[in-house]
Amino acid sequence: MGHVNHAVYLTYFEQCRLTCWRDQTGEPNPHTRVIIARAECDYRAPAVFGDELEIGLSIGPIGRSSFTLLYAITHYPSGRAIADGKTVMVSYDYQAGRSMPLPDETRALLELMASGMAEG
Repeated sequence: MGHVNHAVYLTYFEQCRLTCWRDQTGEPNPHTRVIIARAECDYRAPAVFGDELEIGLSIGPIGRSSFTLLYAITHYPSGRAIADGKTVMVSYDYQAGRSMPLPDETRALLELMASGMAEG
């Protein structure tokens, strides 16, 4: 078979997300602790072990305490679509055990990234 297992794509999303936050904030988070409330992946074509893949990330809707990240996995260098997906991230207060409003610093970062002006 040699194809990449379906669950690995969520790990690809995670690695892309963590790399993005480290590039933007120097930390593995966007200025707040977050949890994933929803994860989706649509498989377009199989990837096989040894394929070079590119994972892109963009910012979707930003809410009061949540935001959506959109992912696109493509085969490099052909550009063939492999998968796309999204995660809904929620700013979370672990001590209180509930969601919390996005900090102003997080909202500003997400809005900057959504506008395409953030470097990284």
